[in-house]
This record gives sequence, structure tokens and C-alpha cells, in this order.
Amino acid sequence: MLSARSTGVSGDSAASNRVHRIFTRGDKGANLMEGRSPSDLPVLHFSGSGRVSRGPGEKINEGEASRKRKEQGSEQMQAELIFTGTELLLGEVLNTHAQYLGRQMAAYGIEVILHTTVGDNWDRLAEVFEAALKRADLIIITGGLGSTTDDLTKDTVARVLGLPMLLDEPTLQWLREFMARRGASLSESMARQAYFPAGAKVLPNPAGTAPGALLEHQGKVVILLPGPPRELKAMFEASVVPYLASLSNPGMVTRTRLLKVTGISESEVQELIGDLGGQGNPGIAYLAKPGEVHVRISAQAANGAVADQMISGLLEKVRERLAGYLFGMDDDVLEEVVGRLLAQKGLTCALAESCTGGLVAARLTSIPGSSAYFWGSIVAYDNRVKEKVLGVPAETLEVHGAVSRQTAVAMAEGVRSLTGTHLGLSITGIAGPGGGTPAKPVGLTYIALAAADGTSCREFHFPGHRQAVRQGAANAALNMIRLYLLDRP
Repeated sequence: MLSARSTGVSGDSAASNRVHRIFTRGDKGANLMEGRSPSDLPVLHFSGSGRVSRGPGEKINEGEASRKRKEQGSEQMQAELIFTGTELLLGEVLNTHAQYLGRQMAAYGIEVILHTTVGDNWDRLAEVFEAALKRADLIIITGGLGSTTDDLTKDTVARVLGLPMLLDEPTLQWLREFMARRGASLSESMARQAYFPAGAKVLPNPAGTAPGALLEHQGKVVILLPGPPRELKAMFEASVVPYLASLSNPGMVTRTRLLKVTGISESEVQELIGDLGGQGNPGIAYLAKPGEVHVRISAQAANGAVADQMISGLLEKVRERLAGYLFGMDDDVLEEVVGRLLAQKGLTCALAESCTGGLVAARLTSIPGSSAYFWGSIVAYDNRVKEKVLGVPAETLEVHGAVSRQTAVAMAEGVRSLTGTHLGLSITGIAGPGGGTPAKPVGLTYIALAAADGTSCREFHFPGHRQAVRQGAANAALNMIRLYLLDRP
């Protein structure tokens, strides 16, 4: 059973040399690697300008950082986010932590003042961390908590703060049990994950082996989170959210709602709702994506309830103005909305795709349970497939061409007849960059939808590069199904 308590650690028995735990396992742990002391493990050392000389670490009582903020009044708590990993600097990995943590900080009224990305170099990490301590009340560092030689975060934080690294026996025992279940013994490198700066609260990792840590030190809060996104989110939600919620008056709370529209340009959206607001509180912001426009409404207030109320009135006005184009809110995606409507109405569909090359099918099948309404897709890229598989008349292709209203209609009706679905949808167009003519420029696309009550076809002109045209066409196709379903009982 997991319980909240403070546990002693190997090493100095003074009260300051303890690792506080947010969780413990029911047992009392085991000695480190057949009785070896923590000093027997490899010790990391600073070199160069990153070394920070400080006095011995002192214990910061639980809640001291919160009390100090309370004494300062209602000034908004400020945070700095530090992302570690050379792979981030090289662009090999997308930094999704910035978006996720930024949203979380805003939800708890914490102002993020700076993002910094630093490679696997502790001299530079030490410099960045020390600078952050001077600017921010809360510092969150991601990555570098594992067992390899480039996992330096805990050691660097401990040395900058002048704190010893201490062994946490319950974490060590948990690691031993974890490895034993896999038929392996605990290595020295893995055992490093059981060491924490003195005074740290250990944050369990529900999705991995490397625990995180939380320290309150001289009025500052330092939170260390793992690098893998799945592990970071699981740890943040399980351990950091309760901590942030417990802070007394961290600052103004920010609430946001996202409205998602398609079939309309960003400039047209602004013409429809521009008079409702802009940079005020609440405010409106716009984000254009291929085939979609996202409208963000945000508000700041002393608490979440007031911020939600401030958003509510403006949200309804924006929703009314954009009703004909609005397909979802917040985390909704168009393919899921379409799938939900198909399932609710008990209808099935099949696709015939040319310029999108299966993109619409891929999006529909990305939704769990899509086999209930999606039967299949024909990627009819060549005219021979259009003619021999979908039954598009050779004369239609010769007279009107592959990219034409007539061909799109024949493709939609052909795939519906071939599969026996309720709906058949087709897409044919010129994605570019080549292939366009003055009569049929790049971006020209025809989308047709065949059903028992007839076939409709629309002409579109999508701007941008090849992928933008394909994404725009895929969105328009999904929206065409959505609009058809909304008009049916």
C-alpha cells in the first residue's frame, strides 16, 4: 500500500539529511548492492565554470516556500522551464513538454517567464539553473533522471544548491524488485536512480523506472521530471498537480477554450468575430492550420470559477457567429467527430482517394472503433485504377480529365457501388508542385459524396505547398461527410 510519510536514508543521520517521500512501499527496503555504502557508487564531479561553491545544504521545512509567497501578498508566482537533452538541441526530438507544461502552469495561475533548452552538459545546466533561481519562484527541469552517464540533472541540482546526494532505500528496493521481475539484477548505473538531493520529496514514476523529485529550498520550488513524454505526464498528473493545487494563492488563474472551424479562412473568421474582442481579458487569438482555423478564448482571474464565467459569455457569442463552420471544441478532432456521427446514425462509408493518397482513410482509421462505420478505401492514383476498379468511363477521363467534377462523381458512385456502403466519397485534385495549368492550377480539387438520395460534388482551391493542399483536401472531405450527416435524422 502506498502512503505518505518521511523516511530516513543511508548516510548522515542529521535531520537535514533526509529524503522526503510522497510515496513509499510497504517494506523497509534493503541495503545497497550487498551492503555497499552510497560512497562506493561512482560519484559525478563538476569541472570548469559550471562548478558552484556553496555551504552545506539546509533542510527546508515542508510548506516554507508556500508560506514565503503568502507573506509577499498576491503577486503571481513565476516559473522557468528548463528542458535538458542534446537531442532537443539537434532537432532530433520535438519538445512537446513546452506546450504541455505551459498549459498546466496557466491552469494553476503560474506565469511562465522563460523556456531554456540545454544539452547533456552539466556545466551549462548548472549555469542555466543558477540563473533561473534568481529569476523564478518555481523551476521545472525535464530529463536527465535515468541511469546513463548523461543523466546529470539530480547531481547538478544538488551541487548548485549545496546539498548532498543521499540514498532512498524504498526507491532502491523498488528498483531491485522491478529488475527481479524481469530476471535481472540491479546494476550500479540503475542504482543511481535511487539517489536524491537531501530534503527532496521523491515523485513516483507510474510509467517508468526513473523517479522525479521536488524540493523547497530557500523560498524556491524545484521540480525534476523525466524526459519521456508519457512518463512526464503521468508523474505530473499524479504528484505535481496535487502539490500545485495546495499552494496558497499562487497567482491569477488562466482558463482557455478552443473552438475549431473548417471550410473558412482565418481572415474570414476574423471578419465574422473581430468586433467581439482581441487582446483584452477575456481575449481572442487565432491559429491557422491546413484546412482548419482554431479560435482560442482565454481569461485571467483570481480563481478558476471567475475565469470560466468570463469566458462563458464570449464563448457563446463566438459559437453563434461560427456555427456553420464549427466542428469541435478543445481536444476534438474532425475525424473523430465524423466517426461519432456515422456511428450514431448507423451508416457506413468507403473512400476513393487520388491526390490525398489514403490520407483521409488513415485519419478515419486512427480512431478506435472505426471498423463499425468505415469499410475501406481505394487509392486510385492512376487513371487505370479509376477506370478498371472504380468503373470511371474511359470517355469521361479522356474528355474531362482525371481532375474534374465528372470524374469525382463517377469515383464516388463507383466506390459506393463496389463496397455496398451507405456513403461513397471521392477526392481528385492537383497537389503540386507540378501538374498545374492555367485552366487547372495547383490546388484545384473536386470532392464528391454519393448516397442513396443522390450525389453532390464541390470544387475547392487550396493554397500552399503540396502537403497543405493534401491536408486541406482531407479536411474538406471529412467536413463534407459531417455536413451531410448533420442534415439527416
